[in-house]
Amino acid sequence: MNYRHAFHAGSFADVLKHAVLCRILDYLRTKETPFRVIDTHAGAGLYDLTGPEASRGNEWQDGIGRLMAAELPQKAAALLAPYLDVIGALNERGRLKLYPGSPAIVRAWLRPQDKMIACELEPKAAVSLAANLRGDLRIKTLEIDGWTALSAYVPPPERRGLVLVDPPFEQDDDFYQLTNGLGVAHRKWATGIYALWYPIKGRPEPDTLAKSLQRLGVRKILRAELTVQPLSDPSRLNGSGMIVVNPPWTLEAELSTLLPVLAGVLGRDGKGGFRLDWLVGE
Repeated sequence: MNYRHAFHAGSFADVLKHAVLCRILDYLRTKETPFRVIDTHAGAGLYDLTGPEASRGNEWQDGIGRLMAAELPQKAAALLAPYLDVIGALNERGRLKLYPGSPAIVRAWLRPQDKMIACELEPKAAVSLAANLRGDLRIKTLEIDGWTALSAYVPPPERRGLVLVDPPFEQDDDFYQLTNGLGVAHRKWATGIYALWYPIKGRPEPDTLAKSLQRLGVRKILRAELTVQPLSDPSRLNGSGMIVVNPPWTLEAELSTLLPVLAGVLGRDGKGGFRLDWLVGE
């Protein structure tokens, strides 16, 4: 389906992905011991919402644009504040022009002792990624296939951290790669946190993914999905999901607060929906 980051920067799917990412990072920062983030499909890292790619569909207007304009319930606002603060720090007050990809969001959360590896294979995006993250000694950018990176860099020396897997879904086998890649990486680093993003156009692919993950023998798999319109047209991106393996103990309760709010704010014509459940428990 080609979910290349630059064309969809700030969309509803980015909002879900980055809200979950920030809650995981918030948890990792509660301990003084260092952590490492491995971003397997990092993209360019920073996006101009007025540029040719993002402005083609202006998807950010129905994503981060809506969220930043909404009056949020107090509890949800507190959970989203760290995410929205990163965006606010990049933009002039009252004007939304730049949107951070996951590497830029992670960079904002890293402490002096923490590290990140950001991987991107597409040459133009890889050059932009290196330029956007240049000069930060905590971060290494690599022009490498994300599926190779998924297993090559685990376990990290810190033995604590997150692997974010967010492919563009340009290839027919990306759903298979998601399951297979997790299985290989988890066998090498069973205690790491893994966050896997996927698109929802209809139910067949996400449901097949869920069943495949359940057969891996991996424990503690939490699923969070957000839909912004009915799944009646499988040619459209109608929603997206996040699979989190070894989620922080706080995450389920946080998402039970956030998902109804996001569905209400981002849903089209009041038809947003969500799902939060355990594919595999303890």
